[in-house]
Amino acid sequence: MEYLLLLYSNENGWKQMTPEQQHQGYAAYMAYTEALKKSGAYKASQRLQPVAAATTVRVADGKSQVLDGPYVESKEQLGGFFLIEAPDLDSALAWAARCPGASHGTVEVRPIWSMEASQTGAMPSHEARLVGQK
Repeated sequence: MEYLLLLYSNENGWKQMTPEQQHQGYAAYMAYTEALKKSGAYKASQRLQPVAAATTVRVADGKSQVLDGPYVESKEQLGGFFLIEAPDLDSALAWAARCPGASHGTVEVRPIWSMEASQTGAMPSHEARLVGQK
């Protein structure tokens, strides 16, 4: 199953780091990416531009509203993502815990909705797990 690891952090934190700290941070992300690739879990990743470059679109009463910036103000901003393949949620959570972003921000783990499962009516494995816990 595919999972999206959404990396949230204070985007101004990088500017406050020394060049040595920035180098160490970059190296940590490169090592993490390499570990994902060697395991076969890596699908894709990307860093996002600062939140000031974001534009939010909403449709209310049939009319588009275009706003500069994100919709929600927060201390942490979505800064990037990793798309991974993992056999189950526990494995995806283990990868999230290893992500350097988890040590200076938050990593949200979001299962990718399988269009094939949607068409057959099959319950995604993460929902089946949650139902089984109730």
